[in-house]
Amino acid sequence: MKRQVKPSRKRRPASRLQPKRSLILKATAQTINFAVIGDSHVGYGNSSSIFRNLLPKAVNSGNKRFVIFGGDNTQAGANHGNNANTYYKDFKDTVTSTLGSIPYKASIGNWEASTQSLFTQYLGRVEGQMNFPGTQGKVKYVWLNCALGKFTPASINLLTNLDDSFYYIIDFHWPLKVSGITVDPSHVLSAAETAKFFAAIPTKVRDKVLAIFTHHGHLFYRKLTNIYPGYTKTKFFVCGCSGDYKCKPSGDRGYYNATLTINETALNVDAFKVAVT
Repeated sequence: MKRQVKPSRKRRPASRLQPKRSLILKATAQTINFAVIGDSHVGYGNSSSIFRNLLPKAVNSGNKRFVIFGGDNTQAGANHGNNANTYYKDFKDTVTSTLGSIPYKASIGNWEASTQSLFTQYLGRVEGQMNFPGTQGKVKYVWLNCALGKFTPASINLLTNLDDSFYYIIDFHWPLKVSGITVDPSHVLSAAETAKFFAAIPTKVRDKVLAIFTHHGHLFYRKLTNIYPGYTKTKFFVCGCSGDYKCKPSGDRGYYNATLTINETALNVDAFKVAVT
C-alpha cells in the first residue's frame, strides 16, 4: 500500500512575506504664475506701441494665470479728458486681444481719477475683491482706490472687513511710506495715510496679507520683511513702468514675473523684475 504524501506548500516569495509598508503621499506644492504691470500710460507719447510690445512678453512667459494692472493704465486725464475714451479703448483692446481667456484686474491711478466713470465702463470697479485665480478661493485679490493720494472710505471699509479665513494679495496705485523706500517722496503716500491703511486691517488678518503691490513711483522696489510694525510676513513691492511716461528703457521699464506658491498651510508670494528695452 502506497504511502500518501501530502503536497508541499509552495513557499511565497520573501517580498510577499514582509509586512506591508504604509504609503505616505506628500502633497505637491502648487505654484501659480502671474504678472504685475504698472503705469503703461496709454495715450502718452509712444506708450501704446511700447505696451503692445511688452504685454505679450509678460503673458507668454511661464503660463500666467492672472494679470494685475496697477493704475495709470491710460493717460486719460490729459487734455481735460478729451481723448479719454480713445485711450481707454486702446488699452482695453490691447489687453483683450493679448490675454484672451486669462483673467485680469486693473486698479485706478491718478491720471484716471478725473475719468472714473469711463474707467468703470472699460475696466470695472475701482475697488473690490475676488478669488485669486487657481486658489479655489483660499486666496483673495483685493484692489483699492487711492488715485488722489488718499484711500477712499470704501477702500478703508473693505480692509476693515477682511476675514481671517482667507489669505490676501492687495494692489493699489500709490506706494506706501515704508522704512527704506527709495521712491521719490512726491510719489509716496503720506505717513498718516500709510498708517491709516495698516491700522484698517484687523489684527488677526495681518499675518494673512501675503503681498502688497503698488506703482506710481516709475521704478522697481522690493521690501520682503518687516514692512511695518505688526506685519512680519507681508512683502511689499513697487512696480516699474510699462509705457513711455517717465520710464527709462535702461532698466526702469518692464514688469514683474510673480509667483504664488501654496504648500499645504505655507503660502508665499515673490516677484522679480523683467526689464524691457
